Amino acid sequence: MTELPKPDIIFTHESDLDGLVAGMLLQKLAKKKFNKTVPLEAYHYNYWKQRDLRERAAWATDFTFDTRMDKPEWLVIDHHTTETPPKNASLVHDVTKSAGLLCYELCKENGIESPKLDRLVHLNNVADLFLENDPDFVTATDYANLVKIYQFWNLHTLIGGEIENLLDHPLLEVMAVKRRIEDPLGFEWSKNNIAEISPTVGYMDTLIGNTNLIVHQILETKTTQYDVLVTLFKRANNLVIASFRSRNGEALKVAEKLQGGGHANAAGALMPKSIRNIPDAVDYLRQVLQPKTSLSTASQPFNNMENLFASIETGKR
Repeated sequence: MTELPKPDIIFTHESDLDGLVAGMLLQKLAKKKFNKTVPLEAYHYNYWKQRDLRERAAWATDFTFDTRMDKPEWLVIDHHTTETPPKNASLVHDVTKSAGLLCYELCKENGIESPKLDRLVHLNNVADLFLENDPDFVTATDYANLVKIYQFWNLHTLIGGEIENLLDHPLLEVMAVKRRIEDPLGFEWSKNNIAEISPTVGYMDTLIGNTNLIVHQILETKTTQYDVLVTLFKRANNLVIASFRSRNGEALKVAEKLQGGGHANAAGALMPKSIRNIPDAVDYLRQVLQPKTSLSTASQPFNNMENLFASIETGKR
C-alpha cells in the first residue's frame, strides 16, 4: 500500500475533466484516511508555474512533476512525461494512465470504490488519453466537454462536491444534442477558417461544436497543412486560453513556449492578462511563435573595416 503523507492542501489542474476527477477523488481519500476535509485548489498551467509552493505538506495531481514539488511531505500523482527524478517527494507516475485513474487506484487501496466511480473513472481515462478506438469514446468526450462548457468550479458546485454525481448528469443530454447538431456544422465552418500563426501552427476559428473532436477530425483527415492547430477561448473573467492539438507530438513544444503544458499532442496555455480578446491573442501568438527573420545585409552590424568604409563612401555620394 502506498504511504500517504497527511496533506494541508490538495492541488489539481483546472482546465479539464481529468483535473476535476483526480482532485475530487483525492479529497475523498484524504477524508477517509485522515478524517478531515482538505481544501482543494485548482490552477491553469501558467498560474501553477508562477505560484510559490510554500506549503509544507501537500498532494498535487495532473501537473508535471518538477523540482519545486520535490519536498519530503509532498505526494504527487501524475501522468505527464517528466525528466525530474523524485528525491524527497512521493511520486505516483504512469504515462499510460490518466491522473484520475492513478488517484482512483490509490482510493481503491484504501477501500474507496463503487460501480459509479468505476464507470466515471473509465470514461475520464478514455477522454483524457483520447482513446478513440474505445467503444465509449464518444460518450467520454461528452463528459470531457462538460468542463470545457460549464467550467471546473461551476461543475464542482453543481454536483455538491461529490464526483459520483457527475455520472449520468442531465447536462450530458445537452452535450449529446450539441454533438449531433453542432459538430458537423462546426467542422464545415472551422476547416474553412484556419489562419496562419507560423509555418507549422494554424489558428482554427470556432463557432459551435465540440472543439476537441473537430480539431481531431481536421488533423486526422489532413484537412490542414499545419502540424499544430490552436483554438482560443475567452472566459467570463476575460482570461484567454489557448489550446494546442497535434498528431505527432508537436503541441506540447508549442505550449511550452507560452509557459503552458500538457501532453505531447494536447496542451494548453493561458494568455497574459494584458490580452483581453481573441484578435489580440492571435497577434500575440504570431509575435511569439513566428520564426525570427534574419536581418538584411544592409542592417547587419559591420563585421570588418572594408564594409564600414564602403558604407561611408556610399553615404557621401
